[in-house]
Amino acid sequence: MVLLYVFLGTVFGFVLSRSGAADYNYIQGMFLLEKFQLYGIIGTAVLIGIPGVYLLKRHGHTASGAMLIVRGKPRHRGNIAGGILFGIGWSITGMCPGPIVVNIGEGKIYALAALAGALTGAALFGSLYERLRRPFRLPALQYGTGDG
Repeated sequence: MVLLYVFLGTVFGFVLSRSGAADYNYIQGMFLLEKFQLYGIIGTAVLIGIPGVYLLKRHGHTASGAMLIVRGKPRHRGNIAGGILFGIGWSITGMCPGPIVVNIGEGKIYALAALAGALTGAALFGSLYERLRRPFRLPALQYGTGDG
């Protein structure tokens, strides 16, 4: 099963690389409203994702054969703050999590700084979560998968 995941991740990374979705200049051009190719890529992903998630919710099964249950995420103030921070990081570095790995795979050393920033931000958020719960109305942390 791990080999399947490695294969699918490699294919996904290849598509990101070849489409320009991991290219700093394309991403900066998108944010500056100078290049519109990535808007088409994102729009295509949304148009494919909507019926895909619908079909998974309606007909999907887990590897063990149980019905697949896709629950909505809770809405809270933290979504807005997190979205703003994500957007700022994306626009400054020209990378979100997938393209960070693609750029490292392409040998772009500056992507290591973006990876360090993403990991530092995630660790900082994790360590401050309990302090941020009340002001951002975040849900309580749940540990594990819930499946025992």
